[in-house]
Amino acid sequence: MGIAYSLFLAATLASEPGVLTRDELFAEHRVWTVHLKFTADQWEAMEPKRTGGSPFGMMPMGGPGRGPNPEDFGPGMFLGPAVMQAGDANRDASVSRAEFADLAEHWFATWDKKGDGRLKRGDVEAGLNASLGPPPGGGSPPRPGGRGGPGLNLQGREGTRNGLASALGIEFEYVRADLEFEGREFRDVGVRYKGNGTYLQSQGGLKRSMKIDLNRNVKGQSLAGVSTINLHNCVTDASWMNEVLSYRLFREAGVPAPRTAYARVYVTAPGVHDRRYFGLYSLVENVDGDFLEDRYQTRKGALLKPVTPEPFTDLGDDWAQYRQTYDPKTPVSRAESQRVIDFCQLVSRAEDAEYRAKVGDYLDLEEVARFMAVTVWLSTLDSILGPGQNFYVRLSPTTGRMEFMPWDLDHSFGQFPLIGSQEQREKLSIAKPWQGERRFLSRLFNLDSFQSLYRARLREIGETLWKPERLKGQVDELAKAIRPAVQEEDAGKLARFDKVVAGEPVMPELPGGFGGRAPGPAPKSAPGPGPQLVTGPAPQAVGAAPGRFRSPPGFMPAVKPIKAFVQPRAESVLAQLDGRSAGMTVEPFGFGGPRPPRGSREGEPRPGNAPPGGPGDFSPGAILGESMFRSLDADKDGTATKSEFAAAFGRWSEAWDADKNGRLSEDELRRGINRQWSPPQNALPGGPGFAPLSPVE
Repeated sequence: MGIAYSLFLAATLASEPGVLTRDELFAEHRVWTVHLKFTADQWEAMEPKRTGGSPFGMMPMGGPGRGPNPEDFGPGMFLGPAVMQAGDANRDASVSRAEFADLAEHWFATWDKKGDGRLKRGDVEAGLNASLGPPPGGGSPPRPGGRGGPGLNLQGREGTRNGLASALGIEFEYVRADLEFEGREFRDVGVRYKGNGTYLQSQGGLKRSMKIDLNRNVKGQSLAGVSTINLHNCVTDASWMNEVLSYRLFREAGVPAPRTAYARVYVTAPGVHDRRYFGLYSLVENVDGDFLEDRYQTRKGALLKPVTPEPFTDLGDDWAQYRQTYDPKTPVSRAESQRVIDFCQLVSRAEDAEYRAKVGDYLDLEEVARFMAVTVWLSTLDSILGPGQNFYVRLSPTTGRMEFMPWDLDHSFGQFPLIGSQEQREKLSIAKPWQGERRFLSRLFNLDSFQSLYRARLREIGETLWKPERLKGQVDELAKAIRPAVQEEDAGKLARFDKVVAGEPVMPELPGGFGGRAPGPAPKSAPGPGPQLVTGPAPQAVGAAPGRFRSPPGFMPAVKPIKAFVQPRAESVLAQLDGRSAGMTVEPFGFGGPRPPRGSREGEPRPGNAPPGGPGDFSPGAILGESMFRSLDADKDGTATKSEFAAAFGRWSEAWDADKNGRLSEDELRRGINRQWSPPQNALPGGPGFAPLSPVE
């Protein structure tokens, strides 16, 4: 069936209420029109409230409901919480001047390995890594319940959703609205914001991802048999295609995966928005009971959404210790929870012979091999291969075996720049595609029975589905369907879109809201939460250009788009399957990885404006060591003495104390680190001494 006929058929069916099917709703090239209508108070109530929380890893840019503070962006957003933890001796959520002086004394004594009372730059870099970085392997050892310790924590509080935003204490509440979908009205639906990294990146603007629950307030209300739909804002993906084409690849390879379409989204809220165009979203099928019934013809079987870098780790005999980590999306019976616990104990405790004999009772190895093969082909590292998120596990009600399904693929096609270099992602090892040490994955990949299935699926995909010209053709087809909606949204986004469709890399965009408003007519002021951001030549386009700046040099490098990635990835995987290449492994996620900082030895120059540790090196020493050392070395003799160290900490404790109360809050620590410990190229315009960046064309 041709694309034109498919679109005509979908449009015809959409005009006849009650006959739209799920397949037609998720016609891949279809761009639907969605209009959400809120009362003014419900629109305001949807703005999330921050309830606290601060994982070592990220912070919200400026907090919900207001634009980002430029001083918040920089390494301090990663390291402020760690310095707070190191210095706050009495655990009162602040660091007094005396505590800061004690921290300086402790750090100097710890970093002075030679005991000669002097630190060189390499000593400072090594000391920062030792004092602020997580344990080798990335992340941190699990606490009871599977959460990380002082390292990156992607779990929310008990009983809340997981993910980075929730770990920061940002919770999304449903509000009431009316939905108009292609002229068809749905009254009193539930709407909330959604997302983690995508929410943090877009919270300074209006185009945020949303979840719509048609059944929440009016039971039995659905669209094409679907009660919940997801609107993804695609802010991390200049092509709007990563998720769409990745889910398609999973489905074509025989892995149950969501279907997708697109939607132009308009919003009305009296006094704030009058049918305002928010932009083009991807419309993504929800993984829930409706999904299970459609794929498996039954809603039975526990559906879990794990978030942990060490899945299937023994956490004891009580399901309560597992619940937040495995985040059930359906009711879980006692037998099902015990099944998960038993498997975790098998992975953690069993000798190799017992593991080999029993693992097939718990895992559908053929299905898991397909899931892993597609994941590895896509080199999608914001996944089970990386932080340990963005996948579902279904426990079959008939076999008791676990099956895996993908989620949140905006960083697929090797486009997760926080892990590894571009070359490492293109040549990602098929033998060890994960970062760090993962007992579950290493034991699974050491099984001959799994390896034969997995490698067969890798080759099958390479010979049938991962044909570079085929994938490039899919990009061109989608581009024709969605380009008018991209153009309507924003001229700058259209320019980036055209580049990535052509296969040209573009720099990642920083979170919206930095650096002021884009050129053009000032937006009409209006009450309501958050800044009213207008971009491009059309006054209705919303949400990204104000303060949309390129990533600072070295902080987050450009990544190749789909067309430029698929050919080198094909060559690498096939060469590995044929034994002509070993591929490449990636560094552990987060700070404190094993890569030595380039130029960390005293006097060794760094070429040009290269980041301290080379691409992908986000260790504290690589990022902060050089600038911090220059501030410590008051007499510029190439060493920092104990007295210089103490004096510098005294100056910082006074300078960073914005409210002059003798104590440093976490925000004051973050901003102080950004001002005085950060290299100029790793900061945004607006902070003292920060080098300006060029706006995106």
